Amino acid sequence: MSRIGNKLIPVPSGVKIQIKDGVVDVQGPKGKMTVPVPRGIHFEQKDSALVAKRQSEEHRALHGLARALVANAVAGVTTGFKKELDIVGVGYRAEVKGRNLVIALGLSHPVEFPIPEGIQIAVDKQTHLVVSGADKAQVGQVAANLRALRPPDPYKQKGIRLTGERLKKKAGKAGVKTTAA
Repeated sequence: MSRIGNKLIPVPSGVKIQIKDGVVDVQGPKGKMTVPVPRGIHFEQKDSALVAKRQSEEHRALHGLARALVANAVAGVTTGFKKELDIVGVGYRAEVKGRNLVIALGLSHPVEFPIPEGIQIAVDKQTHLVVSGADKAQVGQVAANLRALRPPDPYKQKGIRLTGERLKKKAGKAGVKTTAA
């Protein structure tokens, strides 16, 4: 029995939901999202809540997944999601120019990162990035792509990391000590 799949999805006021064959459309103040629903799962609207139902026990593996995807869409169009990243390193900085994020990461050239549709990136103090949007998966993927431009170095602790991410600092090379003969 799926505990997640059986939970009700509360629908706040101002959010419109259309249930079609294989698709749930969610529209709210932050945008519109379309969530594909796996075969064998269907949604019903009761009062101000959505309920995920499955046709048979063979569809139980997708029950909780479908419910979580629709719940994330409802949360995304009402409050949105955000990920924060820190750029650590001497001379490392970022700025937004139009629909591009220009980042200096110690390379011979600045890196231009195109900002996808539906995503907003804000830069605070040139070293703190806030990635926000309505789609949870897209926000996480953009944050991961930014982090991959210069992953944190375990030796010098430089690079792009998620805010609050703890790194294990590794010791550098130990000098070879030889005894004089």
